[in-house]
Amino acid sequence: MPQPIVYVDTSEVRPGRLEELKAAMDDLKMFVEANEPQLLAYHVYFSDNGTRMTVLHINPDSASLEFHMKVAGPRFRPIGAFINLLAIDVYGRPSNALVDQLRQKAAMLGSGTVRVHDLHTGFARLPDR
Repeated sequence: MPQPIVYVDTSEVRPGRLEELKAAMDDLKMFVEANEPQLLAYHVYFSDNGTRMTVLHINPDSASLEFHMKVAGPRFRPIGAFINLLAIDVYGRPSNALVDQLRQKAAMLGSGTVRVHDLHTGFARLPDR
């Protein structure tokens, strides 16, 4: 049975670019919602002072996140003008190809690292697909 993949990235918001970033992320969210029905969740959060952004999504499996990178990936580069990506954390077991894609994304959008956290134990009550 495939494991869910939880993706979390954290970025610094470039000074004076918060409103542009919010608009860009609204557009990206609408694109992802319309084109990636397999995603279980996609959320964007900002710190109270607007200096940090966190993006979280829950994918049913590694293939779903690979699909996200393929479909939405071309829309990431322009967002780099508004952020410095600090870290990508992936919870679950992504494919090696996906980890390489995420490293490329981290380098393109900032100075971030990619960290993979393998599941030790737990359970999920996710709807059957």
